[in-house]
Amino acid sequence: MSGFKDYDQYDGLGLAELVHKKEVKPIELVEEAIQRIERLNPQINAVIYKMYDQAREIAEGELPDGPFPGVPFLLKDILALHAGVPTSAGSRFFKDFVPDHDSELVRRFKAAGLVILGKTNVPEMGLLPVTEPELFGPTRNPWDLQRTPGGSSGGAAAAVAARMVPIAHGNDGGGSIRIPASCCGLFGLKPTRGRNPLGPDIGEAWYGLTCEHVLTLSVRDSAAMLDATAGPDVGAPYYAPPPSRPFLEEVETDPGKLRIAFTAKPFLGDTVHEDCIRGLEATVLLCKDLGHELIEAAPEVDRKAFSEAFLTLVAVDLRATIEAAEAVLGRKATAKDFEPGTWALALLGGHIPAPKFSAALRVLQWAARQISRFFEEYDVLLTPTLAAPPLPIGALQPDPVEALAIKALGKLYAGRLLDLAGGIASAAERAFTFVPYTPLANVTGQPAMSVPLYWNDEGLPIGMHFMGRFGDEATLFRLAGQLERARPWFDRRPPTATL
Repeated sequence: MSGFKDYDQYDGLGLAELVHKKEVKPIELVEEAIQRIERLNPQINAVIYKMYDQAREIAEGELPDGPFPGVPFLLKDILALHAGVPTSAGSRFFKDFVPDHDSELVRRFKAAGLVILGKTNVPEMGLLPVTEPELFGPTRNPWDLQRTPGGSSGGAAAAVAARMVPIAHGNDGGGSIRIPASCCGLFGLKPTRGRNPLGPDIGEAWYGLTCEHVLTLSVRDSAAMLDATAGPDVGAPYYAPPPSRPFLEEVETDPGKLRIAFTAKPFLGDTVHEDCIRGLEATVLLCKDLGHELIEAAPEVDRKAFSEAFLTLVAVDLRATIEAAEAVLGRKATAKDFEPGTWALALLGGHIPAPKFSAALRVLQWAARQISRFFEEYDVLLTPTLAAPPLPIGALQPDPVEALAIKALGKLYAGRLLDLAGGIASAAERAFTFVPYTPLANVTGQPAMSVPLYWNDEGLPIGMHFMGRFGDEATLFRLAGQLERARPWFDRRPPTATL
């Protein structure tokens, strides 16, 4: 069967409306998405597992009465489990792991009417802000194939930017929805902590830092999807304040005059590319023109303490995840199962003393209180999403000296291990230099979004980052809808999407 040739002229809700009106069949949408994936994926490497037969069967059957009936969709290959489909997390150790059940979020995606076509590429264990796993190779940015789409939801972002699908699943532990949204010219919202479910297998990921949601072409798709998936599952450790009305209604609601703080100051880095500063300046003017009050101000963040505490939590969680997986998979993990940096970080996590781990939690909890207090004076904090335009592929790979240090870490034990952790620390510092803004919202649990409001002279997208109060996605959706109407981006397409 042929596809629907005007497929890429619509967002997810637009396609769903055509299905509701019986102007197009779900199978036509699925066939068009499959054709686009087959045509574009060899260049981009966004989709790593294909579920075409299952998708066709679902599209031909009776779909749930949800907001997105028949709309093609892709899952990120980490956290969200799908029965009968591998979940590799970009790692050799997990490549043969096939769950026998769906996660609660996947069940809600299906209940929304989405048709899942496959799974998207991720950096190993979702650790990096670029998507270059050894297992599947790098995903490339549709705007420039020599550049990264960001990470860790890089495969998802590249697929949506290339118009393979209008919506794709992502998750965000330090910016992993917002980073690739910025790199690929998409809308990406990290919801409030606890807004979307992580169960039934996981209570929390990265000790509350990680949230689930999607990357979209339009603001309204993100809002409608959150309406469809939000709410705690049984036994959830966190509970987000329930919204007063559907998020979709907020997109068309005037936000009123907001008090918006803005800064280009990088919280976890030293420098910001001039293109990102230009984007911020243009966005400040746009927000002023829309009637908002803009004040240059920023919360204080202890960069060194914050970065070290963040890395400590990630290292310990990584080690615990691998040990739990050993029991499920029935075998011990070895250095050959992981990339050198991942393995070294896991070993480091296994030798961090309990008092140091507890101290790291306290550092981040204190930082969260300080940052949240800032929002007693301001409705929104505006910054660039990233400190630079999309990086060239390979830019965050360790230099030769760091690579040797990381490999050495994998062969050491306790005392020497902690002494030589500098190779990992310097690699982490390089990553934070690229993403000096986004981790703050993960630590506080506040909602934050990257909005595609600027393109540089090379035609590369540069997102602007808006962080709201805890539980207040409503204000962000109102503001995002207003910005989208004032400076539309839907018709800006990467060169690859038109091939």
